Amino acid sequence: MINPFFKNNGPFKISNILQLLNLNNLIIANDEKITDIKDLFTSKKNDITFFHSKKYKDIAKNTKASFCITTESLKSELPKSCTPFVVENVLVSTSKVTSKFYPSSINDNFDYTARDITETKFKDKVKCGKNVLIGDNVIFGSNCLIGHNTIIEQNVSIGDNCRIGSNVIIRNTLINNNVTVLDNCVIGKHGFGFFPINTKNLRYPHIGIVIIGENSEIGCACTIDRGSMSNTVIGKNTFLDNQIHIAHNVKIGDNSIIAGQVGIAGSSIVGNNVRVGGQAGISGHLTIGNNVEIAGGSGVIKDISDNSKVMGYPAKNIRDFLKNNK
Repeated sequence: MINPFFKNNGPFKISNILQLLNLNNLIIANDEKITDIKDLFTSKKNDITFFHSKKYKDIAKNTKASFCITTESLKSELPKSCTPFVVENVLVSTSKVTSKFYPSSINDNFDYTARDITETKFKDKVKCGKNVLIGDNVIFGSNCLIGHNTIIEQNVSIGDNCRIGSNVIIRNTLINNNVTVLDNCVIGKHGFGFFPINTKNLRYPHIGIVIIGENSEIGCACTIDRGSMSNTVIGKNTFLDNQIHIAHNVKIGDNSIIAGQVGIAGSSIVGNNVRVGGQAGISGHLTIGNNVEIAGGSGVIKDISDNSKVMGYPAKNIRDFLKNNK
């Protein structure tokens, strides 16, 4: 369940993809069709994937994808069943291919399908404030509340006993039972993914969604971006304080507590039972283990193992930090 809300315009012939990537000199015996584009982990036969960093070489060795956008130096890490498409810039090329498969995922303009809740089938099912708008393909469970001036845009599923505050915008999101989303949150819009090319920026399509686990709470004015190639996930019974930014593809485990003004950059994975103090920052593509405590104001730029307590910038073992800063 990576992109249930975005229409796949494929399959496309290999020759179409090679032409898009300016790889017309690459000879393929059979001009078969490529079904979809996915990440290294979720790809299957006849899919195309991408591989741009040695950090993911162990996953690349086991990918089921039939084709992979990669570099000359990395192609040897792929299995024999996966044909490499060698390019100069993997991420830019991946963006072009993703846009071809999922053209509707590039922009997040206002939802023109949204209409006043009184004009929908939910008018007697959901208790709400004034000026609430609902888009297409929205589902509500029982006993839900929605505050004033909130817009539930298209492609949203909200479970039972959920509380959605005022001035909230939600799109491309699955919310489980007993979740509270407080005022002024924006959830499920595309993330900050783009690449500078000459005099313009190429925006990266975001074909993932946001999934929020049961019994969780999202504080006021939080922004949770939907995933780019995978989903953004908030685990069950996880509480976010106010003014937190969760970037695309971030995965936060169960029973975690994150204090105000924390930022977690794209594709980082945070384990279960993690505590993060206010104004801490976690860089992208990191793994934070289970039962980790990160002190307020810390800057995390490396992976953190299970049961660790860290502090400072760059974040280090809290005992070492205190010893060196007496």
